Amino acid sequence: MIAETLFGNWQAMLTALVVIVTLAALLFVQRAPDMVMIGGVVLLFAAGVITPDEALKGMSNEGMITVAALFVVAAAIERTGALASLVDRALGRPTSLASAQLRTMIAPGVLSAFVNNTPVVALMVPAIRDWAKKRRLSVSKLLMPMNAAVVLGGLCTLIGTSTNIVVSGLVSGKRGQPLGMFDITWLGVPLFACGLIYLVTASKFLLKDRRPPMSTSDDPRKYSLEMLVEQGSPLVGRTIEAAGLRHLDGLFLMEIDRNGHVIAAVAPTERLEAGDRLVFVGVIDSVVELQKIRGLRPATNQVFKLNDPRSERVLVEAVVSPSCPLVGRTIRDGNFRSTYGAVVIAAARDGERLKMKIGDIQLEPGDTLLLEASPAFLDRQRSNRHFYLVSEVSGSTPPRHDKSWIACTVLAAMVLAAALELVPMVAAALVAACAVVALRCISSTEARRSIEWESLLLIAASFGIARAMEKTGLAEAIARSTIDAGGDHPHVVLAAIYLVTMLFTELMSNNAAAVLTFPIAWQTAADLGVNPMPFVMAITVAASCGFATPMGYQTNLMIYGPGGYKFSDYLRFGGPLNLIVMAITVALAPLIWPF
Repeated sequence: MIAETLFGNWQAMLTALVVIVTLAALLFVQRAPDMVMIGGVVLLFAAGVITPDEALKGMSNEGMITVAALFVVAAAIERTGALASLVDRALGRPTSLASAQLRTMIAPGVLSAFVNNTPVVALMVPAIRDWAKKRRLSVSKLLMPMNAAVVLGGLCTLIGTSTNIVVSGLVSGKRGQPLGMFDITWLGVPLFACGLIYLVTASKFLLKDRRPPMSTSDDPRKYSLEMLVEQGSPLVGRTIEAAGLRHLDGLFLMEIDRNGHVIAAVAPTERLEAGDRLVFVGVIDSVVELQKIRGLRPATNQVFKLNDPRSERVLVEAVVSPSCPLVGRTIRDGNFRSTYGAVVIAAARDGERLKMKIGDIQLEPGDTLLLEASPAFLDRQRSNRHFYLVSEVSGSTPPRHDKSWIACTVLAAMVLAAALELVPMVAAALVAACAVVALRCISSTEARRSIEWESLLLIAASFGIARAMEKTGLAEAIARSTIDAGGDHPHVVLAAIYLVTMLFTELMSNNAAAVLTFPIAWQTAADLGVNPMPFVMAITVAASCGFATPMGYQTNLMIYGPGGYKFSDYLRFGGPLNLIVMAITVALAPLIWPF
């Protein structure tokens, strides 16, 4: 059937060639996937296979617009520290590896049903890494199961993953009505539950105890840092252990200065008081995380004398050069803040602890200073001869904790409005995105940066290729060949379509896999004369559940380095999970949405 279509239609032949070359380029060529997909659309447009409107139609698809808005909402939740507080409460103190795995899977999995997967995993990776070190657990036994649970949790609601939204947009284009907020829940919850059982059981045998190739504690730079427990801080009255300040990865609490009385050997049962000055020594990554703990701030009062709000500042590393006019003078006497418009909050010198207070440190050439400053400081000082190196510390902007309740309220309102079908999902997402920006949970600049334009362009371009497959009859030919291979039994055909989508997902973008296989599935259902919903749900699940390769899902790559994993770990642990999810989907989808 495919051969007849290709030889009888040059446009179908060209489309098939473009699809094959595009897939090969995505798999073997080191190029940006969005550019590869756009290149395929341009070729089809230039050859006259699709019209300009068809080539650009993906840019106006409501699914893509919804995804863009959700990126902003998710970034606001992360920016305000709302997710961080949930993580601290969820992890707690496990009594076994299985208990630890469940703690790192259940809460993030449930959360991912309402928040995009990527920020959930982005937050959980450093949190689990540090938590595992404190509890002497193998991080490789935790990160891959957590990632899989987050992906499966995202299948429990319409907004759990961008793929769900994209498929909903495709369904809307076919029948004029998108998927409901909880349509997929009936299938997602059983998949999540069965997935948890597999993840806890199989990790004992299929996941190796691997050590990450790099640890933040290997950083030779040891900063001396003083933090102050603020009045009204949630840490007041809590012990060092309960506050999470003991056994910090790459960071050590040296002493507490309490009203001039120094507590040198800090016991884990020591209770914090308002006004305590905590003296830490540690590496840069741990210092950044310390800055994000609610109720702690740098002990120097100079931070209040900068013009920019703290929520808009960044941390900057600067190495003092011999030509710096403040060399030989203390930070206080040299009026560092007035001179450079930045405040020194920590300093490192040859890996040694500087025992004096920050303001009393006498600068020497080669000292590495950790500064709190506005982003404009980087532009002003990057070429200044007073410093050898000036670089921003990524992810160092302090969270806007005071806005966390606003971000959570907006998220809850968005979910409720979509669930009750008060407004379409795209409208709810756009209003929520505008609200978090207007209410200053996130700045307009941060909102623009939070949108993953590469993913959106990839989605938009995929619509163009999918349209070419449908228009030229290629999709119908593949559908008929799939039917011939699977016979006339809908369950067998459903399994075949799931398998094709799953293989596409492992080799390319999950959203692209969904968009490319959707017209095939819809046409297959039409030719069989059955309800297309089981096929739609099979594509939705298969396009998200790519556990067998690091490229199968974007969060798979996020855990690759921190977990110290190898490619074989994904295939050995994720391959069986792929087959289990496939079997459950093929069995349950026709029961929930009868053929």
